[in-house]
Amino acid sequence: MGKVLVLNGPNLGQLGSREPEVYGTQDLAALRELIVAEDSGLDIDLRQTDSEAELIGWLHEAKQSSASVILNPAAFTHYSYALRDAVAMFTAAGHILVEIHISNPYSREEFRHNSVISGVSTGVIAGFGFDSYLLALELIRRRLG
Repeated sequence: MGKVLVLNGPNLGQLGSREPEVYGTQDLAALRELIVAEDSGLDIDLRQTDSEAELIGWLHEAKQSSASVILNPAAFTHYSYALRDAVAMFTAAGHILVEIHISNPYSREEFRHNSVISGVSTGVIAGFGFDSYLLALELIRRRLG
């Protein structure tokens, strides 16, 4: 069984109450239940932080343990070169990292159209709500065989 860290960036701890018209009405606890109910055969560890340093530390931890990562970098998507460098080190070592977004950044404000993370991620899934996480889990499960 492969280990997967599901890492969520800033403000995603406010899911359920933060812009429900964009992010829906479910919170992180509901996401955790959904992922666990999926029974993907993977060991899943869901985390959220508003701290760029903590998120980068978790990527280093994933690299050391050879875990795969589902990353919702949230606002860090658009400007965190430090996070980009950590993702680049992770994927260059041959590990899977899927960048996901609950909403479709390209249907939102123009500043959200740019991701400094996408170019160094294994792939990107966006715009499917919590299903974006499930699609990423399915991809990782298939890749790990």
